[in-house]
Amino acid sequence: MSRIDVLIQNYQALIQLPWDTAAPPQRVWFCVYEPKDENALRAKLPEFELSSQQHGKNWLQYDLENSFATWLSAHPYAERYFQMPFLLNSVLPSFKAHLIKEISSFIERHTAGTDTVFALSGLGLLFGFFKAKELIEAIAPLIKGRLLVFFPGTYENNNYRLLDGYDGWNYLAIPITSDKGL
Repeated sequence: MSRIDVLIQNYQALIQLPWDTAAPPQRVWFCVYEPKDENALRAKLPEFELSSQQHGKNWLQYDLENSFATWLSAHPYAERYFQMPFLLNSVLPSFKAHLIKEISSFIERHTAGTDTVFALSGLGLLFGFFKAKELIEAIAPLIKGRLLVFFPGTYENNNYRLLDGYDGWNYLAIPITSDKGL
């Protein structure tokens, strides 16, 4: 059985548990997988959705994969940034604000309720732009159900590291890993 299949099994074990009321940081689930398994995970995302629906939960997914390219191509100075990429540092904070606003609008448009799993994929896109925790901390309070973050990296001792590149951070999220059992 592949690591992704074990991850799906562990997700299935968690999704069937009753949901109690919890503070926003405690409604976050990190589905942690090895970065090299990104394509395999993406191919199996429909199985996560199906598992949610089989347990009476709605599924709403937002993929970050093309967010930066879409944002930059619409920027009035895009051509200049392509010619001089070092200038991007000055506008990266506006990308983060744009992304938070886009996700917030998406959640609002789709009326994600308390029985909804809001899945966030493509998190590796953030690497090098800003820390994933900044985005997660901004959107977690907007999620009434559960925020399922597909996290390419590592989890050890309550410490998460995106793509194994940054110093990790301690977060209250419930980890779902490819280890046998939760």
